[in-house]
Amino acid sequence: MAFDNLSEKLQNVFKQLRSKGSLTEADVRAALKEVKMALLEADVNFKVVRQFTKTVQEKAIGQDVMNGLNPGQMVIKIVHDELVSLMGNDKAELPLKPGNEITVYMMIGLQGAGKTTTAAKLAGKLKAKGRKPLLAACDVYRPAAVKQLEVNGAKVGVDVFSMGDRKNPVDIAKAAVEHAKASGYNVVLLDTAGRLQIDEQMMDELVAIRQAVTVDASVLVVDAMTGQEAVHVAQTFQEKVGIDGVILTKLDGDTRGGAALSIKAICGKPIFYVGMGEKLEDLEQFYPDRMANRILGMGDVLSLIEKAQANIDEEKARDLEKRVRKAQFTFDDYLDSMEQMRKMGGIGSILSMMPGMTGGKAQELESMVDEKDLARKEAIVHSMTKAERANPDLLNLSRKQRIAKGAGVNIAEVNRFVKQFDQTRKMMKQMPGMMKGRGKRRGGFGGFNLPF
Repeated sequence: MAFDNLSEKLQNVFKQLRSKGSLTEADVRAALKEVKMALLEADVNFKVVRQFTKTVQEKAIGQDVMNGLNPGQMVIKIVHDELVSLMGNDKAELPLKPGNEITVYMMIGLQGAGKTTTAAKLAGKLKAKGRKPLLAACDVYRPAAVKQLEVNGAKVGVDVFSMGDRKNPVDIAKAAVEHAKASGYNVVLLDTAGRLQIDEQMMDELVAIRQAVTVDASVLVVDAMTGQEAVHVAQTFQEKVGIDGVILTKLDGDTRGGAALSIKAICGKPIFYVGMGEKLEDLEQFYPDRMANRILGMGDVLSLIEKAQANIDEEKARDLEKRVRKAQFTFDDYLDSMEQMRKMGGIGSILSMMPGMTGGKAQELESMVDEKDLARKEAIVHSMTKAERANPDLLNLSRKQRIAKGAGVNIAEVNRFVKQFDQTRKMMKQMPGMMKGRGKRRGGFGGFNLPF
């Protein structure tokens, strides 16, 4: 995640604070000096860092903290609360008109920020909430922009309104809203053109669209990897066009993430969503408190649970648990487990939300999972017949040789995988007895913690 380096540095600072039985003002000042450097290295705006550390210091050297039973923990709580405040305290929701009234969002931003993909991601989110969204292709300049929107719209099951690339974007926006009214859509997302850099022509066109149709929210899409430049872009769009909020893309990448901690403080506008991957489902609601938890290495279990609920078939999960308890786990169940893990963003995404899993630890554990090895194992399973997947006991030598040939691996690899699978089933057989007296632990497997 973007804040991995910042998380590690802050945890090192706080580890020193927790190790002290009591704190002096000098201890707090020294710790906050390290915090300040960590924030600056994460590309957080200098003015924001200066105000942040000043506020934390004023609260941290108060009598209640310094004379408390655990001053180190109190300082960490103050830092956490100020991080939440910095990012906006509560989650920000995009405005939505009731019933069949049409809500119009104008998606704006520079070329390369991921605006068109984000428009489709957002449309997919709205559809999942029961809305009937329409994507409008208003970018007539970038080659294949209309086609890209149509392809992504089809992937999320959302219709796209297009008039080609020879019409005026203002006319397209007006026609899209009229089409939505006539056809029963209740949300219109205008995918406007971006530029490689901010220019007057771009701004004038956006202003003209806002004047031609009633826009309920101008949503700025900015690339988190551009650091403080993202904040500058947000400021310029706010001055020239007006923005209602921001979606930060590529926050899962190798970036310092300072934009997320600076935009609200500098522009006064909230972050609605963050892009956490390239897949069309990789758009997460932005919760300041949960992001603060991630930054401080406390994990984000609530988001992990929500992601599981959104991507895992509950009936399948319950059925899987029953079979696990009866030691009836099959190769088909293995494939389902791998698919569920992928839907949740893969092992890296899951680990990043676990408490204590800052960059180094998460990467270390992730590196222990060989993706190529998992792919070979899936190929082995796919090379089995339906009967073999349902009943692993059928796998004799000749069957294994056929499977190895079909999967493109040697027989030793098939034998090793089948042996691991068999050991796992035996271990599962012992689970009910091992768990007696510990109460029910529903959903303890979830398909993710299989030892192979």
